Amino acid sequence: MTDTISLAFPDGSRREFDAATTGADVAESISKSLAKKAVAYTLDGVLRDLSDPVGRNGTIEIVTRDDPRALELLRHDAAHVMAEAVQELWPDTQVTIGPVIENGFYYDFARDEPFTPEDLPVIEKKMREIIDRNELFTKEIWSREKAKKVFSEKGETYKVELVDAIPEGEDVKIYRQGEWFDLCRGPHMVSTGQIGKAFKLMKVAGAYWRGDSNNPMLTRIYGTAWATQEQLEIYLHMLEEAEKRDHRRLGREMDLFHFQEEGPGVVFWHAKGWRMFQNLVSYMRRRLDGDYAEVNAPQVLDHSLWETSGHWGWYKENMFKVECADEEAEDKRVFALKPMNCPGHVQIFKHGLKSYRDLPIRLAEFGAVHRYEPSGALHGLMRVRGFTQDDAHIFCTEEQLAEECLKINDLILSTYADFGFKEITVFFSTRPEKRVGSDALWDHAEEIMRGVLQDIQRSDSRIKTAINPGDGAFYGPKFDYVLKDAIGREWQCGTTQLDFNLPERFGAFYIDKESEKKQPVMIHRAICGSMERFLGILIENYAGHFPLWLAPVQVVVATITSDADDYAHEVATRLKAAGLTVETDLRNEKINYKVREHSHAKVPVILVCGKREAEEGSVNMRRLGSRDQSSLSLEEAVSLLAEEATPPDIRRSRA
Repeated sequence: MTDTISLAFPDGSRREFDAATTGADVAESISKSLAKKAVAYTLDGVLRDLSDPVGRNGTIEIVTRDDPRALELLRHDAAHVMAEAVQELWPDTQVTIGPVIENGFYYDFARDEPFTPEDLPVIEKKMREIIDRNELFTKEIWSREKAKKVFSEKGETYKVELVDAIPEGEDVKIYRQGEWFDLCRGPHMVSTGQIGKAFKLMKVAGAYWRGDSNNPMLTRIYGTAWATQEQLEIYLHMLEEAEKRDHRRLGREMDLFHFQEEGPGVVFWHAKGWRMFQNLVSYMRRRLDGDYAEVNAPQVLDHSLWETSGHWGWYKENMFKVECADEEAEDKRVFALKPMNCPGHVQIFKHGLKSYRDLPIRLAEFGAVHRYEPSGALHGLMRVRGFTQDDAHIFCTEEQLAEECLKINDLILSTYADFGFKEITVFFSTRPEKRVGSDALWDHAEEIMRGVLQDIQRSDSRIKTAINPGDGAFYGPKFDYVLKDAIGREWQCGTTQLDFNLPERFGAFYIDKESEKKQPVMIHRAICGSMERFLGILIENYAGHFPLWLAPVQVVVATITSDADDYAHEVATRLKAAGLTVETDLRNEKINYKVREHSHAKVPVILVCGKREAEEGSVNMRRLGSRDQSSLSLEEAVSLLAEEATPPDIRRSRA
């Protein structure tokens, strides 16, 4: 450690400090008010305890509690306070691990009698008491032997195991808050009081120690914590909305799909759901028409192809292996269900000689793929083992690369706009630690992608952009498109990924202007990503109240009396001829009962027909979510609904 260090500040200034200077000292040197508000600091972007000596040159930034970066610390601190509260209330409980997760935290506890939801308010009350004590978080470095001895004497056998798991040469850090302490990597805020009271314990669940079913079952307590009460209330309201919009519940109510144990992670599509799925595919096909050639590669391929592609080495644990059940089969070989379409598309590209004049070649496939997901991770349409990708691969020259990425960007953004998504963020993900290809190749690819990202920013200032360092695919940098739904949740769907690796592995080439063989650049592209997941997102985004062009059943024609049955059939026939999806309800039930039932099934339009409507050639129109009704001539109703049910891409083409 040098005697003096040079620190750069966000405003561009630079100052000299003693190497032993802490983050708190730096904050104090700037202003007393900043020192009071500070909870941590960053050195070259890495969060540290405010009490840590800075120790070296770098760029420093003081983090206050209202800084978004402090939220992770706040949740981490809340987890520690929850663990202390549990052990104060039930001293025989062992604490194991308690990480920060998206929107909150959890802690796993070992206890003879599992916790129940009724315990949560008791724990919350104790947490508030601990926060009111405003105990300082202090860090100590222990020897491995001391840590094991102390935790062993406390009966904390899980902590002893965690100490053993710390790599040799790494510090064993202990964080105290008053008398209570825990093994922890840190960092933490200054004191428990800085957590505040905007937290809530959400639920209890079972969890195996270290996720292994051979290990003991622990009790996991989940919580959420926010910087302000207002943020907490917004989040809790969003959860309420999310529960109402749960696509699994709506899928049952609308009779779209189901899941069952005999097919874990695969969808049983019902007629209405399959109609929606096919309408989504049809929309995407129309968007690709003229630019992409739709192809179809085999579902089952010899594992040697996946070895060549690298997936067998990189991705084998997520692949399904397939073998002939007959042990005496003449050509007994090991196959794999494809987890992705790209190797098959390379084979299609390689079939026949390609010239530079043929490029770019854009191959698209709505390909069924299978990937193993742990059973605990499966979640309706959002996380499945079998799904359909709206996958495409572009084979182009390096000179065409930037233009192709921009074309993909325009296609993705206009598609999302058609589905009502307006808030989009494009994340540029750079090279991961585990990757293939030379640094020079990655430098070149990332330079191209940065240029494209700047063009995206210039073309539409409403599109947000961000960098995800180290989150690229193992074969190249990528763009990830994240959309925000109606209740503020973010979903990563579209992607554009550069690949200089796969064409090389498979020996793909084209003939350039000098009549030499040259390797093409490959771009992996998806818009919806998983069609199943995208449909789940749409169901939740619209809460089942789809615009007419997306609805699985667009109109129900319901009768008041049997006198109108023939007329109802005539109305339905006219609507079907205009391209609408229509059902009739001629049951001998009261009209209010019929309206309630079809509204519960989220049918957008109900046309009510009675004796008077039959005589006048009119219909009474009721819209989902509205108590208003309007009387229209049959001709007016058909014209109005046919226009409204026209998909936006078709409407644009007619303009």
